[in-house]
Amino acid sequence: MNFMKFSSVVILLTLLTFGAMAQSKMPSVALKTLNGESVDITDYTNKGKITVVSFWATWCKPCQKELEAVSEVYPDWVEDYDMQLVAVTIDTRRQLAKVAPLVESKGWEFDILSDANQGMRNALNFQSIPYTILLDQNGNIVYEHSGYLPGDEYELEEKIKELAGKK
Repeated sequence: MNFMKFSSVVILLTLLTFGAMAQSKMPSVALKTLNGESVDITDYTNKGKITVVSFWATWCKPCQKELEAVSEVYPDWVEDYDMQLVAVTIDTRRQLAKVAPLVESKGWEFDILSDANQGMRNALNFQSIPYTILLDQNGNIVYEHSGYLPGDEYELEEKIKELAGKK
């Protein structure tokens, strides 16, 4: 009997742990705008909107392909799902001069922030880019994805659609 109680407690704690992990919040980390202003990423993730945070770099071709694909559907996503996208470059300070010209040449309409000090990368402990995080309207991380293959943006849209209650 005691073993059964112990097993039940272990199972319950395991479920609670996994539930807590699935609902983790975006850490509060200071980033820079392309104008050099300091902002906290939670200023974006605590607005009550579905938020996509995409980590990328100017030297990462899959990152650029992903952001180009998303930029084509982004205006529709904003209109259909009341969401926002923040693209966070992990380019170093030395590489940062390439970011604004690239963004301008691509015509990306979402906010671009810089994590040149690697604060977000360290806080989230991810290794490769592109790395995409989806947050619900309460700022909880509900989906993460590494890498990019053509069509991944449609899988992301399905997750956004679910959060928006438009399945």
